[in-house]
Amino acid sequence: MPSPIEDYAVIGNRETMAMVARDGSIDWLGFPRFDSDPCFAALLGEPEHGRWQIRPKGETAVRRRYRGPTLILETEFATAEGAVLVTDCMSRVDGVPVIVRIVRGLAGEVAMAMELIARFEYGAMIPWATRLDDGRLSLVAGAERLILATSAEIRGEDLKTIAEFSVKAGEEVPFVLTWLPSFMPVPPSPDAGTTIEAEARYWSAWSQKYPSDGPYGQAVLRSLITLKALAHHETGGIVAAATTSLPEEPGGPRNWDYRFCWLRDSTFTLYALIGAGFIEEAEAWRDWLLRAVAGSAMQIQTMYGVAGERRLTEQVIEWLPGYMNSRPVRIGNAASVQLQLDIYGEVLDSLDLCRRKGVARSTHDWDLEKQLVDCLARIWHEPDEGIWEVRGGAQHFTHSKVMAWVALDRAVRGIEEFGFDGPLDQWRTLRAAIHEDVCRNGFNAKIGSFVQHYGSTELDASLLFIPLVGFLPRDDPRVTGTIAAIERNLVYNGFVARYRTQSQIDGLGGGPEGAFLACSFWLADNYVLQGRYEEARNLFEGLLGLCNDVGLLAEQYDPIGKRMLGNFPQAFSHVALINTAHNLTSEQPPAEHRSGEAKEPGK
Repeated sequence: MPSPIEDYAVIGNRETMAMVARDGSIDWLGFPRFDSDPCFAALLGEPEHGRWQIRPKGETAVRRRYRGPTLILETEFATAEGAVLVTDCMSRVDGVPVIVRIVRGLAGEVAMAMELIARFEYGAMIPWATRLDDGRLSLVAGAERLILATSAEIRGEDLKTIAEFSVKAGEEVPFVLTWLPSFMPVPPSPDAGTTIEAEARYWSAWSQKYPSDGPYGQAVLRSLITLKALAHHETGGIVAAATTSLPEEPGGPRNWDYRFCWLRDSTFTLYALIGAGFIEEAEAWRDWLLRAVAGSAMQIQTMYGVAGERRLTEQVIEWLPGYMNSRPVRIGNAASVQLQLDIYGEVLDSLDLCRRKGVARSTHDWDLEKQLVDCLARIWHEPDEGIWEVRGGAQHFTHSKVMAWVALDRAVRGIEEFGFDGPLDQWRTLRAAIHEDVCRNGFNAKIGSFVQHYGSTELDASLLFIPLVGFLPRDDPRVTGTIAAIERNLVYNGFVARYRTQSQIDGLGGGPEGAFLACSFWLADNYVLQGRYEEARNLFEGLLGLCNDVGLLAEQYDPIGKRMLGNFPQAFSHVALINTAHNLTSEQPPAEHRSGEAKEPGK
């Protein structure tokens, strides 16, 4: 049985990421990319589906931390006989991905056990194990090979590799696991200590860009490091999470593959990076965005692969039982081909932000924006699957229409404020028409609130975007009424739900899910705009308290079971944390900047 989600830390090499449990087991890892088939898939099943565990024998007390502002994990195990420190790190050495694990004795003499169960292709393929001439272990299945180098004595047993050894104070036992295509020449194994120190220097130098001395500085820096770790070092694409199919409801069907890059994350991500001073990373994300959506504007997708791939066909892995028996286990994501109108607003808002913050312009970004607006002008009035990617049928979602207005608003600003060419009067007219449509059909006067979709009385946390994007002024009665309605109807145990799953809007059935953490951060952002600073700070600090012992957040939180839910670590949760922290501490809060001077209806 895998560990609770909050018991995992992560290590990564800015190309892929591994999940490391408190008991020293790496339960999830795909090589060489985030979205590759895993060789360790115990997270979604049992140890037999692949894991790599190093830990003391017997009972232990566990403490862990990251080594300063790095992604090097240090886990201290204390036993009755002594204590050891296991240091875990991922890197790329001469372009080859490696995991380094060093066991170091701290006190006494501790008996240790190592168990390596390699299973390629989501736990399905048992590799062929052989010894190389230099004593290293080679594990091959099809196109993939793992090479294990260690000074410990290893042996095969029941289709797994094990070692039993002891360490005294001051002694070290290294383990280096290298991945490469099976047809490539086997490279020498890198030195474990040298590899870790090189990664430490990299992360320390990178982290110095951010002055983490403010009241929330350390939490923000850890979130920035996590975001950097989820960004591919070559493409600039930032995956939503490192995992697939961790459930939003234990035992339920809301299990999705998040190892892709969502356009919806663009604006918030850029605000987080730019606000923290990471302009190079913001430019890389912007450039990924432009490459991904290049081509016909009518073929824009909601999400893309790490390098901008479009074909993300959804499949079910039947042989994996799922985390806590949550089925199905999905790879790929069918939402990639849904119509989601809000992504047009996110793309144009992102490019507008880059212009306003001085990010170097791309040669063709305005041409692309004009094509996107032309496309949106033809389809904005259609129903769509919305921000939550529902599978219960398309609706006229209010948030989608608001973001369509954002797309037109930012395009108009491009002409008015930056002197770009375009049909200004036509776009102004369309912007006013969308605004009037939303205010007429998306607002329910009887409940004094905007609603989830036209003709509904249901609420939705995405309505919190209305003042954040400048659709209406923060003090408009319709805005304050919507915030109050969300507080009354979607806040449970202090957290904001996305929507009432009982409404069956998503077509998935099942019971209530956890609280989607980003929604609670959005409420705090609205409190800042409303001048309700104490409430914003209290809510934010309560959310900070949900971070696990190494500062990481999943997608959702179950306040009843007091556990994390959903894929992990979740980029959107960490981006929201960064932006809300900046809203509370910055002289130019992101919420103030993004909302701008809110437009009156029709203006």
